[in-house]
Amino acid sequence: MSGSFRAELVKLVRRPAAWLLLAITLVLAALFTYVFPYAGYAGGTGGPNSERGLPALLPDQLVGNSLGGLPVFLGAIVLILGVLVVGGEYGWGTWKTVLSQGPSRTAVYAGKLAALGVAALVVVLAVFGVGAVGSALIAAAESQPAHWPGLGDLLTGVGAGWLIAMMWAMLGVVLAVALRAVALPVGLGLVWMLAVQNLLAAIAAPLLDWVAQLQKGLPGPNAGSLAAALGASSDTPGVTTSVGGGQAALVVAGYLVAFAAAGAVLLRRRDID
Repeated sequence: MSGSFRAELVKLVRRPAAWLLLAITLVLAALFTYVFPYAGYAGGTGGPNSERGLPALLPDQLVGNSLGGLPVFLGAIVLILGVLVVGGEYGWGTWKTVLSQGPSRTAVYAGKLAALGVAALVVVLAVFGVGAVGSALIAAAESQPAHWPGLGDLLTGVGAGWLIAMMWAMLGVVLAVALRAVALPVGLGLVWMLAVQNLLAAIAAPLLDWVAQLQKGLPGPNAGSLAAALGASSDTPGVTTSVGGGQAALVVAGYLVAFAAAGAVLLRRRDID
């Protein structure tokens, strides 16, 4: 597995799409978490974050602000990365080439997941880094004291962010293995994350109690609840308080394991062609 892991890391580092996705993630995180809300506050134009105002943009809110995008928008980008890491082998027709070098399907798959784990951690740390810079600049511009979260809170936030990001990456992986492609898994994953989840929450759940109860077991609401438990604002799309933070963490971890296991079973039992 170690050889496959190193090979996958090299492929990720040299893949322009991975860097492009990281850049998009950081730009979106900066714009929608700090730039636009601060512009609205400074200009007095209101907006969805106007009720929270300046205190929501200061360094002590770093953990919640950094996690707010992962349940939906930033999570969707990580899902795309998961699809590319595995689905790209089908698109390029390179599975046979990789496996003919000696490693088993399980070893190659495990190496891909380990590399994805590192990539997800890099994404989360980078989002936290951008948030730290943004909040520090706002605090300096407004002559506000910079009270940073404690080390324990930061580590908990990074761990929760990694858990959410990896769950979405694993959904991308299992879709790529199941459909043996890139475009269709990306499309289906984005439709689920950006459309179906929101429709269930906004339209179906208020009308049907069984849908409201079903929501408590779905990946998106649990990711949103985990982010909310650590300080993410409910103004952020996808952030909810439908379940407690402990249950949300367990459900997200359960989906992560289930998606990874399902991908492994499919890859082992089906033809590569």
